[in-house]
Amino acid sequence: MLRAAQQLEALVAQPKVVIIGAGIVGTSLADEITARGWTDVTVLDRGPLFATGGSTSHAPGLVFQTNPSKTMSEFARYTATKFGSLEHPGGWCFNPVGGLEVATTPQRLTELHRKSGWAQSWGIQGRLLDAAECATLHPLLDADRILGGFHTPADGLAKSLRAAEAQANRAIARGAQFRPHQDVVEVLSTGGRVTGVRTADGVVDADVVVCAAGFWGAQLGKTVGLTIPLVPMAHQYVKTGQVAELVGRNSDIAEAGLPILRHQDQDLYYREHGDRIGIGYYGHKPMPVDMATLLTDTAGEQMPSMLPFTDDDFAPAWRESLQLLPTLGDSKIEEGFNGIFSFTPDGMSIMGEHRDLSGFWVAEAVWVTHSAGVAKAMAEWIIEGAPRTDVHECDLYRFEKPALSADFILETSSQAFVEVYDIVHPHQFREKLRGLRTSPFYTREQELGAFFFEGGCWERPAWYESNAPLLQQLRDRGTHIPEREPWSAKFYSPISIAESVWTREHVAMYDMTPLTRYEVAGPGALELLQRLTTNNLDKSVGSVTYTLMLDETGGIRSDLTVARLSPTSFQVGANGPLDFDWITRQLPDDGSVTLRDITGGTCCIGVWGPAARDLVQPLCPDDISHPGLKYFRSLQTYLGAIPVTMMRVSYVGELGWEIYTTAEHGAALWDLLWQAGRDHGVIAAGRIAFNSLRIEKGYRSWGADMTAEHTPKAAGVDFAVRPAKGEFIGKAALESADEPRTMLRSIVFDDPAAIVLGKEPVLIDGAPVGYVTSAAYSATIGRCIAYAWLPATVEPGDVVTVEYLGTTRAAVVHTEPVVDPDMTRIRR
Repeated sequence: MLRAAQQLEALVAQPKVVIIGAGIVGTSLADEITARGWTDVTVLDRGPLFATGGSTSHAPGLVFQTNPSKTMSEFARYTATKFGSLEHPGGWCFNPVGGLEVATTPQRLTELHRKSGWAQSWGIQGRLLDAAECATLHPLLDADRILGGFHTPADGLAKSLRAAEAQANRAIARGAQFRPHQDVVEVLSTGGRVTGVRTADGVVDADVVVCAAGFWGAQLGKTVGLTIPLVPMAHQYVKTGQVAELVGRNSDIAEAGLPILRHQDQDLYYREHGDRIGIGYYGHKPMPVDMATLLTDTAGEQMPSMLPFTDDDFAPAWRESLQLLPTLGDSKIEEGFNGIFSFTPDGMSIMGEHRDLSGFWVAEAVWVTHSAGVAKAMAEWIIEGAPRTDVHECDLYRFEKPALSADFILETSSQAFVEVYDIVHPHQFREKLRGLRTSPFYTREQELGAFFFEGGCWERPAWYESNAPLLQQLRDRGTHIPEREPWSAKFYSPISIAESVWTREHVAMYDMTPLTRYEVAGPGALELLQRLTTNNLDKSVGSVTYTLMLDETGGIRSDLTVARLSPTSFQVGANGPLDFDWITRQLPDDGSVTLRDITGGTCCIGVWGPAARDLVQPLCPDDISHPGLKYFRSLQTYLGAIPVTMMRVSYVGELGWEIYTTAEHGAALWDLLWQAGRDHGVIAAGRIAFNSLRIEKGYRSWGADMTAEHTPKAAGVDFAVRPAKGEFIGKAALESADEPRTMLRSIVFDDPAAIVLGKEPVLIDGAPVGYVTSAAYSATIGRCIAYAWLPATVEPGDVVTVEYLGTTRAAVVHTEPVVDPDMTRIRR
């Protein structure tokens, strides 16, 4: 991406930028881009300025910064800070009244403890309160109705239209133009690059076009052959009449003084409008909007983003509001509307550049809460080549193909609306549209009582009920099986502990089919992969290499396992669609390299454990002894009559192989190995055991433990960097990089019963210094092991504490790997 940005700047001294949409995203982006020196910016909108008729025009402006996503929290923090610095002649752009979330159920109170942990992890000031303290902060509350709350002083209200206009004025002062009543009817291009847009008034030339059109964005995307997976959805908002207790409390200028209030147990939020209360409601059924009839449906309303209010849908919200805020009983609903804004399948924003149309960028499904932060990252991405905040959760190309279907987008975006204020477990997966991708072993796994997680639309066995007797055997021999409290016990079974132990002591089969696999082939394949990755891939046929892909800043875009199957053919084990997107953008124009996603046409079984060779060798005509097939080598051979590729790699840290074949042979391969394994006690094992074993061995998971925000040295994977091999993307940045200020470390908990799940704050002497990324109970050492980002000054042997649901749990920073540091188990 950086190379593309540099080429664009070299092509034109001052790139012409057109932003479609003058709402909060478009105006924020114009400000951020012009602040970086690109001042030839034109912002077009189909409506008037600045109440354009989109979502910004009616947005209530709540900015709550705490989010389970570190990225979204960073976006919100930047938005609050930036809006607080804006000036507008009409008054404030951000009012830091604070935020207050209250709990009326024990489950929500526990959730607020988790939220307090996220706040500490991401550096947001917050405090848990009892019911009386909540009522002191917000006197309209009935303290008898609540159990407690969470207060974040730096949260507040954004005056969306003022913030949009203030940022637009700054951009205009630098040279930007804003044009109202400009409906973009066509995006123009030549040779796969945008050249401008056409409106009813004519053509506007452009080198860069950014779609920030809000809920109109999906329609615009279709005109350039791009699926932007969002659904415009209606959301209810009302204003009450005068509330007696607020009379005289707020000046016309201040507008609000009480904290913005969220009553998530009933899908409600509240904010002041002078002496009235605004109420937003997510508890009604999803109301997807038909864009084909939108203008007809909103005829007579204030703007096309406001549908007529449906009283019956709001009735439950009013009843609950009277319970929480009894003073509303003397008031009534005076006005209401069903406001439209965008939802996506995973609730995240959509950012990135069209892969097949250079210069066409997307910044969609962005709420006011995150608007300035998203704009900052977009400006960095467009101008500098990479955002400084990791945005993989928001990347336009993060979705698998089934997730881009109209049915999937509608179903899952509707579910995202329902779950806005739900208590969602980190291991909770959607219930609808399951079974879209299954391995050839799926029927066998069902027969064994598999409980399935879902990821990338794949069904992934988490554990197998057939292994319950093994758990009892562990208990009979005196093995401690820790009891979990209710939250960490969700979507979990202690059977996974038995599966981990059995893998370490005997042998197990793991379904590795969902591991993304690409074929990179052609005379230019090696040269391309050498440029894209950090390790040296110029090795003999049969080599397998762990390597990284970096961006130009030296951040880790992904980690890969690359097997050289022939002089010009490589099998690449990757992390998902973002890797396919990145490699595709780097393909040479001369056709010397082809890239194919072969995941669906192939399958894989990981056979690991001390008895793995005893199971597999009798089936294989080739020597797979340690000298015959060494660690990190591959072999194309047969098991019985089944053609396979065997790779001697082990993400669980045990002797064994990833065994690949085509999907047509998958069921036969499973049955062959299962039958041969009976004499060796083979079991099928699931993802929870797999995760536990990989953490024991110090193996990182990209996207959880490390991202583009981290360099290889900081993440502890610099062993995969070979500067001497020649040039590769990110090399220059690594050579000039400062020493890391934070490092990824393994920590081991003292208490055998201590369990954490990830994203909890890590403290030293009572002060937050970092956060947990991923964690698992280790059956091998009888303790929970976690990864955590900590200050670089923290060393193995140092004591830390982790805050989990209001309790602190002691742990010690440990050398890595925690289990089998000499790698003797793998190299048998």
